[in-house]
Amino acid sequence: QASYESLFKPKSEVDASRVERIAIACFVAGLHGRPEMEAFYGTALAEAGAPAAWKGAIAAAVSAAKGQGPYGHYPKGPLSVEDQAGPVFKIGTAEKNALGARLSAAFEHTHMLVFHPRDAAPTYLQALVDAGWSTTGIVVISQLVAFLSYQIRVVAGLRVLKARPA
Repeated sequence: QASYESLFKPKSEVDASRVERIAIACFVAGLHGRPEMEAFYGTALAEAGAPAAWKGAIAAAVSAAKGQGPYGHYPKGPLSVEDQAGPVFKIGTAEKNALGARLSAAFEHTHMLVFHPRDAAPTYLQALVDAGWSTTGIVVISQLVAFLSYQIRVVAGLRVLKARPA
């Protein structure tokens, strides 16, 4: 709960606003195919005062970005047998116009973290800097993606446990 509070009710919004954080959460939930989490964060996004156009732009971005990863390539060695090519997500023009450069770059980075975790490279971080993200903001995005991936799995696990007879 403390992680949730620190990520979604930050003391400072200088490096990543609350509405940006919630928009990223909506995108992550969509990438994971969790409609109940999309609804939860979608409601929070509306309550946080996000522009109305964001809802459709996020839905379109999720639709374009879904995949079945993880994709990527390991350095030469025994894990190379697990290498799998996969698409690298680039946000569409209409979505970029609605969301702006910062969120568009954040969504592309988020897709990389969710589907291409082993393909991390400085060029992906530079795209965030170029879009106006600070180093702290980039860390916040990465923390959000990690937290949400964990949260989504915990919720799924609790639902399985609830469905089992005692």
